[in-house]
Amino acid sequence: MLGMTIQRVVGGGIALACCLSGLTGRRLAVMRAIVWMGLVAGSFVGVSLLAQDVHVKVDPHGGGSTASTTDYVTIQQALDHAPEAPHGRIYISIVPGVYHERINVTQNRPRVTLLGLGKSPDEVVITASQNAKETGGTFFTETAEINGENFEADNVTFANEAGPTGQAVAAAVRSDRAVFKHCRFLGDQDTLFADYGRQYYVDSYIAGGTDFIFGNAAAVFDRSELHEIRNGFLTAQSRVAPDQTTGYVITNSRVTHDDSALDRDGKPTVFYLGRPWRVFSRVVVMHTELPATLAAGGWSIWSKADTNPQAFYAQYDNSGPGWRPEAFVGWSHALNAKEAAAFEPKRFLAGADHWDAEAEAARLP
Repeated sequence: MLGMTIQRVVGGGIALACCLSGLTGRRLAVMRAIVWMGLVAGSFVGVSLLAQDVHVKVDPHGGGSTASTTDYVTIQQALDHAPEAPHGRIYISIVPGVYHERINVTQNRPRVTLLGLGKSPDEVVITASQNAKETGGTFFTETAEINGENFEADNVTFANEAGPTGQAVAAAVRSDRAVFKHCRFLGDQDTLFADYGRQYYVDSYIAGGTDFIFGNAAAVFDRSELHEIRNGFLTAQSRVAPDQTTGYVITNSRVTHDDSALDRDGKPTVFYLGRPWRVFSRVVVMHTELPATLAAGGWSIWSKADTNPQAFYAQYDNSGPGWRPEAFVGWSHALNAKEAAAFEPKRFLAGADHWDAEAEAARLP
């Protein structure tokens, strides 16, 4: 479109110049300036059209349909039928309600933003209840499958209500440069599959029982609450090689635990910050409040056969009654300030394109 715009303006300018070929001196200079301004203005118009955003709304009672270009009754309907935004962003505003649907943000839908219009994320809930036993495997259970790059969500809840029935994913995220702000992820085992790309979760809430944040993304959980509902494991990160830049960073956050839960002997349960799903699993916890029911060692091995863990599990400058650095397992890493700086959100997620996750999140409401 930009090329066509320039072609039209240049073509028009040449025709005009030919028509005025008899002009000389000051009059010719003035006319040349006019032609040049037209070229520049046309270029900016082309750029503006290329970068145009699309805004649509989801309201179950709003009378929208697949024939509309602005209004839809389900979230998936909006994802499937909203107009294209070749170089802009598709904003999908969602009125408060509980949406019993599974959604799929495909790879050919990049730059999608879901905006919950409620006062808090619990007013816009996307939920389903499938589990691995019913569907044939963990990776068929997600309520939300997010594959399009540059995905964003603000003020939305993603839930899987299958309960303690085994693996049941609320959100599977394979989106590079993804941002989740003021969001909730609710489930039990395998709540959040943070599996690919750079992902930034800020001012959010994630709850589950076993391995409830898992996968091999480079993900940062900032100013968030991670809530363990029983005696399980917060993370099961799956980095497969020591030179991979993936891993999870939990920073400036709060880990909480349902300490009313009791084990078989009637004693309060304990839990772990993580266990290595793959050999070179990497998780860093820093500047985070830890509860008293965190197991003394902090981290766990995957199985008894894992006698020489090669996972990179590290901690720095945490707080709370569960912060007992001298008691953490000997194969974990106690970082110093210089080492911890490499895991700050802006630096850890930057990548070759120097993506600024914090600045991107700040642009959301």
